[in-house]
Amino acid sequence: MAGRGSRLRPHTLTIPKPLLPVGGKPIVQRLVEDITKVCGEPVDEIAFIIGDFGAEVEKNLVAVAESLGAKGSIYYQEEALGTAHAILCAKESLTGKVVVAFADTLFKADFKLNSDAEGIIWVNQIDDPRAFGVVKLNADNVITDFVEKPEHFVSDLAIIGIYYFKDGEYLKNELQFLIDNNIKEKGEFQLTNALENMKQKGTKFVPGKVDEWLDCGNYKATVYTNQRVLEFVKNDLKPDASLQNDNSIIIQPCYLGKNVKLKNTVVGPHVSIGDNVTINQSIVSNSIIQSNTTIEKANIKDSMIGNHVKIKQQQQELSVGDYTELN
Repeated sequence: MAGRGSRLRPHTLTIPKPLLPVGGKPIVQRLVEDITKVCGEPVDEIAFIIGDFGAEVEKNLVAVAESLGAKGSIYYQEEALGTAHAILCAKESLTGKVVVAFADTLFKADFKLNSDAEGIIWVNQIDDPRAFGVVKLNADNVITDFVEKPEHFVSDLAIIGIYYFKDGEYLKNELQFLIDNNIKEKGEFQLTNALENMKQKGTKFVPGKVDEWLDCGNYKATVYTNQRVLEFVKNDLKPDASLQNDNSIIIQPCYLGKNVKLKNTVVGPHVSIGDNVTINQSIVSNSIIQSNTTIEKANIKDSMIGNHVKIKQQQQELSVGDYTELN
């Protein structure tokens, strides 16, 4: 999760993309919780590969791991040299059974990981695969080819960025081989090159399929992901006891944080609101509102609004970063 998150600016100018909230929890927290569920056995360690995010962020990430009964480890990718290089930054943790995940993707799945498989690559069937890496399968449901961003149709099974390896040491050695031999693709060390080498040596990779794949690449995709996550967890959503509701309507599903104040307002459906937010004489639907923000006399939908924002008399779709005022 060391990337800059440039497609989600201005929201990622002040907070790393994987820590942006979706349904009231950081993206990366939801991801590791979901992976832990499908593993079907205890997870010993969760390693986060980050940039210079600061001590407070690192503390929060370790706490996420510990909340799942795992040790939390922090590694740094100081230079963007590709996915293979990023994973190898955590080489001390590449032992035993390993799941690798890129932290800007969420998924819905109802299965348990088959840890007897040599390798699993999670895929999702999509309409237009040209912007993704895809896999081809043989009659035995074994992956035969990895194709990066195909210009012509070869497969509609897109790689979603979650991988299982039965032997972490083997993966580590293959990643190190790319670095040692300066094997790059488009100027970077790519995980797909290591996967190809492993396949050539006889490793059988099989596809893992999910019920739904959710992207958090840009703000519109993140708002949609928030909508779907709220639908998934709607039976567990309950307003915090600190909610102050003055003549307002909440249309579920919605997530409301602590010390939220609603006055003469309609909120929902599919709205996530952070802590210490005040909304007055407004209508808000299908949006993410982060913490310590004030909204007054506004009609907002399909929007993503940051922390410490003040919005008054706006009637539009918004993507607003932290510490912004719109009047």
